[in-house]
Amino acid sequence: MSKEFVGEDPTSGDASEDDDEAAGAAKLPAGTKNYMTVAGYATLRAEFEQLIKVERPSIVQVVSWAAGNGDRSENGDYIYGKKRLREIDRRIRFLSKRLDSAVVVDSAAQENREQVFFAATVVVCDLDGCEATYKIVGIDEASPGEGLISWISPLARALFKAREGDVVRFASPGGVRELEVIEIRYE
Repeated sequence: MSKEFVGEDPTSGDASEDDDEAAGAAKLPAGTKNYMTVAGYATLRAEFEQLIKVERPSIVQVVSWAAGNGDRSENGDYIYGKKRLREIDRRIRFLSKRLDSAVVVDSAAQENREQVFFAATVVVCDLDGCEATYKIVGIDEASPGEGLISWISPLARALFKAREGDVVRFASPGGVRELEVIEIRYE
């Protein structure tokens, strides 16, 4: 089946070009740096090390054993192992690229602590009096349900350079919202 038929770019010969989408991660906007917090970098580095030193060698051993069992076409261990090996290799390539391009920002080194910048923890209050706490982190660390928002998100962009007491406006899926900055911390 041709690549045009399945919607793939026939000129792309390298599967690693699609690592961002394959890994389920957000793409960095063109021309921007890959900012990460110290904790976020450590988490990605630990995952990378786990894949390289533990998971991949274990799967290679299973595939090698399964290949020695004969008919590979009906060998579930072999088929699943090869598939899992491709997934691990894709994730390793993705993590390698992200870690190589990372610009680690240590929030403890932030000099201007009166304004919101990358790695700040910000307590905000909406017009209804509901408080929420957000930490501005790298795109690979973002988890909005846990209050970790990506620095490229509309909320984070609206908060940048705000000071305590400022009211910021941003476009949310529910419409334009206004939030008052209550507290700024660098942890």
